[in-house]
Amino acid sequence: MINIPVWEKANLTLEEAAAYFGVGINKLREITNDDKCKFVLWVGNKRLIKRKQCEIYLNSAYSI
Repeated sequence: MINIPVWEKANLTLEEAAAYFGVGINKLREITNDDKCKFVLWVGNKRLIKRKQCEIYLNSAYSI
């Protein structure tokens, strides 16, 4: 299996995103449950975080 560094991945699991962004898994779930969330990708029941779009969202947010 090939290991790709998190900072090179386009999509992250909740666990990877929590570690990468320093945001809790429960907070990411809360944010991505919203239908208007633009940085979540659903693959069946699995939710992936679009890394670059999430970075943009977090950079523009005052608080979450």
